[in-house]
Amino acid sequence: MSKNLLIIFVKNIKLGKVKTRLAKTIGNENAFEIYKELVKVTEQATEKLNLDKRVYFSDTIIDSKWQNHTKKIQKGIDLGERMKNAFLEGFEEGYENIILIGSDLPDISSEVITKGYENLQKNEIVFGPAEDGGYYLLGLSKMINTIFDNKPWSQSNLLKVTLQELKTTQEKISFLQELNDIDTIEDLLKSDFYKNNIHIQKLTKNDETTTT
Repeated sequence: MSKNLLIIFVKNIKLGKVKTRLAKTIGNENAFEIYKELVKVTEQATEKLNLDKRVYFSDTIIDSKWQNHTKKIQKGIDLGERMKNAFLEGFEEGYENIILIGSDLPDISSEVITKGYENLQKNEIVFGPAEDGGYYLLGLSKMINTIFDNKPWSQSNLLKVTLQELKTTQEKISFLQELNDIDTIEDLLKSDFYKNNIHIQKLTKNDETTTT
């Protein structure tokens, strides 16, 4: 067994259930198509990594997706509890370094994830900061419950609040490069993911003011 584990959190791709903030501007169907493209990016970034990988679906395991990966369902009331349970399971099974990512980051790459594991060799925690004030990647070399409990999930002060609470724990923390995840139309339009993808541009060109 590898000592490293990569956890990938994936929302089941259902119309009206993914990228809901983006959907308010471009409609449910277009947001649905964009999320499918983002999941493809995540699959491509992780497929060649030589380590154990585990995909946690939000609701239902989809056998046709993420071939050759261990698949599970997220468990918990909120995002913090679901992440916490996934990390706990990994550490209980003997993994030493665990990284968790989502599936809506257009700039995620195998190089970024590999850098995260390198940082865990000398640090207990690694964050990949997101431009919106949260984080797109969390890596741990031991279980630290403080990170997951009573946090302002999906708020712009998430990472700031988390770091303030971690000051009392004295763990060594490192940071990866800041990246932009896609939650709103503003996030999308300024991304290279949008600028370099004609299909995505067509989805949004005529629907940027559509509401559903």
